[in-house]
Amino acid sequence: MESVITHVQRMSIHDGPGIRSVVFFKGCNMRCAWCHNPETFSRQPQLKFTADNCISCQACVTACESDALSYEKGKVIWKPTACRQCHQCVSHCFTKALKVVGERYQTSEVVELLRQDFPFFRQSNGGVTLSGGEPMMQGEALFLLLKALKAEKIHCVVQTNMSYPWARYKKLLPLVDLWMVDLKLMDAAQHQKWTGIPNERILSNIRKLDEKQAAYELRCPVVPKVNDEPEQLKAMATFIHALKHCQHFQLNAFHPMGAPKYDALGMNNPFREVDSPSEDRMEFFNRMIQWQQKP
Repeated sequence: MESVITHVQRMSIHDGPGIRSVVFFKGCNMRCAWCHNPETFSRQPQLKFTADNCISCQACVTACESDALSYEKGKVIWKPTACRQCHQCVSHCFTKALKVVGERYQTSEVVELLRQDFPFFRQSNGGVTLSGGEPMMQGEALFLLLKALKAEKIHCVVQTNMSYPWARYKKLLPLVDLWMVDLKLMDAAQHQKWTGIPNERILSNIRKLDEKQAAYELRCPVVPKVNDEPEQLKAMATFIHALKHCQHFQLNAFHPMGAPKYDALGMNNPFREVDSPSEDRMEFFNRMIQWQQKP
């Protein structure tokens, strides 16, 4: 079974227990306005142009048959709207300013890629985390990879927005050791506005995970102008307090580090001018959430 993967991050200690390798599946059904991984939006491999790496040799301009690359005022210009994504220019770019984001792998190839890390997993009680994008968007490939990893007795974490029909998650329950679920907003209309989809199914699926007593954690990005008001986070705390088996809840501060990716992909970044919440503000929210969760 073929899957499209943006990259594999090795030696991670922030995406589940122990030392882990994180497999980033390409493609996402949400369009969170603040996303710092826009390269995972599309499921298809796509061109990325890092202008700072370009030496203006113009080899790519000569190779381009769609006039998406040109030489103007002493530098190479890429026009994403004209690009046919044929990727012929990539092999002509000596400095790798032009790259393709996303590679196609068979399930067996992903397992072999990860196999060299198995000793680290076993020594640290770590494993593999399957992330994205949204890994459920490539559901059958995800299922087969989980089966193959569990056959090797590897601890598996799935990071998901929990927005797909429950039947898809139910099928994976025996194969997943820990679910890491993103919970972004409690208000359905605001969730639709900022992510492109409503949240009723997400909240329902989280409750079903809880009913099944699955091992899961919840994480919430604190994003200025989106959900960084006490009333919104109090509503989230109330929801979490009603759950019986949530192992951990974490607030993560928005950060603008994804801005260069938007530029390299030729995409608009609506949060370009937004800064991270201050440490004091994050501390206030964490205290508030803890207080709300007291029995």
